[in-house]
Amino acid sequence: MTEAAPDMPDLLAEEERRRWLRFVEAVLFASTEPVDETLLRQRVPEPIDLDAILAELSETYAGRGVTLVRNGTRWAFRTAPDLGGMLRTEQAVRRKLSRAAVETLAIIAYHQPVTRAEVEEIRGVALSKGTLDTLLEAGWIRPRGRRETPGRPLQWGTSAAFLDHFGLGDIKELPGLEDLKAMGLLDRRGGLTSIHAAGRPAGGAGGPGRAARLPARRRDRGRVTGSGPGLCQGVALRPGRRACISAE
Repeated sequence: MTEAAPDMPDLLAEEERRRWLRFVEAVLFASTEPVDETLLRQRVPEPIDLDAILAELSETYAGRGVTLVRNGTRWAFRTAPDLGGMLRTEQAVRRKLSRAAVETLAIIAYHQPVTRAEVEEIRGVALSKGTLDTLLEAGWIRPRGRRETPGRPLQWGTSAAFLDHFGLGDIKELPGLEDLKAMGLLDRRGGLTSIHAAGRPAGGAGGPGRAARLPARRRDRGRVTGSGPGLCQGVALRPGRRACISAE
């Protein structure tokens, strides 16, 4: 007992140093950003050698999956550089289509093959360049050749991926006006009362290959409500085809 007494202060000092080493380790581990040495020195008492603690932690974590890295005067735990390739993961990011893209997709689906100018005519607004690019990148539309008219504009139609995504065996299975009414997805208003089952507005005629539309003052009164496949926004009727109508 008499021989161990002189060593007690050293044991207490070492225990205190280990305690502060664990504290610095915890601060560095819990921080979302690299920690500056100045901040550490403000929290660690002067008798504790901070440089020695940081050096010991660096040596302890060397060669492990997580290492202690120094950048200037800041310290942070980082994954080992040689494990970067093994830790890399790929995650699919789902992006919601804009309203313009949904309307454009609906028009192409119900009126294909259709040109850009025809899409703009039905929507009543110019089509931004990125809208078709987004649908093409998603794989839902594809070029359908060029129309034999002046300028030979490119025609667009839906792809097999479009049918697969919406669970359709054929493009003819797209929901029609009566189907949407039965599902409660269509808000019936004045603009819909003049539509015949054949897809023509009352008192008007739509020629082959041209979209039949409601009178200008009434054509935008139909509205799709609720949730659905998203193929009924901004679509005008075409003779001989089922479709639905929605206001902007």
